[in-house]
Amino acid sequence: MSLFPISAQLISKLLTKNHINYCQVATALRPKKRKSTRKEAQYFSDAKRVRAIGGKGGDGCVSFLQLWCNERAGPDGGDGGNGGHVIFQASNDVRNFNHVNSVLQAAEGGIGSAKECHGKNAKHTVIKVPVGTVIRNAQGVIVADLGSVDLMFVAARGGAGGKGNRFFTTDKETSPKVCEYGPAGEDMSYMLELRSMAEVGLIGFPNAGKSTLLNALTRAKPKVAPYAFTTLRPHLGTVQYDDHVQLTIADLPGLVPDAHRNKGLGIQFLKHAERCTLLLFVLDASAPEPWTQYKQLMHELEQFGGRLAKRPHLVVANKMDVESSASNFEQLKQQLQHPELLGISAKMGHNLAQLLINIRVAYDRHKEQQRQ
Repeated sequence: MSLFPISAQLISKLLTKNHINYCQVATALRPKKRKSTRKEAQYFSDAKRVRAIGGKGGDGCVSFLQLWCNERAGPDGGDGGNGGHVIFQASNDVRNFNHVNSVLQAAEGGIGSAKECHGKNAKHTVIKVPVGTVIRNAQGVIVADLGSVDLMFVAARGGAGGKGNRFFTTDKETSPKVCEYGPAGEDMSYMLELRSMAEVGLIGFPNAGKSTLLNALTRAKPKVAPYAFTTLRPHLGTVQYDDHVQLTIADLPGLVPDAHRNKGLGIQFLKHAERCTLLLFVLDASAPEPWTQYKQLMHELEQFGGRLAKRPHLVVANKMDVESSASNFEQLKQQLQHPELLGISAKMGHNLAQLLINIRVAYDRHKEQQRQ
């Protein structure tokens, strides 16, 4: 079943406009599961600063063997065990960094004991991270790119075990009374970043209806309220098509003027947008002169630098159920002259089926260009 009812004539007209055959465009499916009844929304963490501390090495032991037949049998102090490493491992089992703690401490090695018993080596602390994680050091230099499954990066090495007094026995010093303390492990700071967060990123001013749109298209439950900045962290939802392709849509925090100068959520917001393949501009059609929103958004993306402004994008005018939106939408089409401008109402469900087809067409077109 399709997610929203749509006529065959509308599909044919849309596909003819985009020069794509009907058989090449998939239809969005209705989610089979009901939405969760959890009150708190699950946000998506695509970047996290962590501190990795390797385990301390075990201390060596000072001991002398005493037997019933020889009270001075010689030194027998064992060595300490090695401390554990902190290791990041790429895995398909996780999708973000919500499970990663800010401080990652590895286990300490065991201490040595008498009769040349060495301390136990600590187990390594392995932290699973999503495939495509980029790791930067404190200076911002990329030190690891975990682009394939099971690829590992040792973030902090544990200390080696200290030597016991048996190790220091020589021909001249047959009864050493010294041992080594186990050194501390490495203490490093890293920034974890996802190379790709979602296929589609919703971009718009605060209170433009991005969270309502994500709520209408997917099973995600972002916070929806009639005031600005209800979204402070990205929320993700998934749309599944009948050809077994899933597209992830990200609801990004609202952008404000001068965001490239780090106003509002600023640089943090623009970095979220960098991790999306396709950008979907959500304009408030009920606002006066909505075309200025599009120009301001494009200006911020251009000022941020890189290829963010050249990403493939779609433009939708939301809140078409408001009376003033009809006249504004006509002026918006004249001002932008965008071939794929679409008027929708996320609250009432108007034109959402056509929006899903537009998204799939734009995504397939971008993939085809990458292959060429």
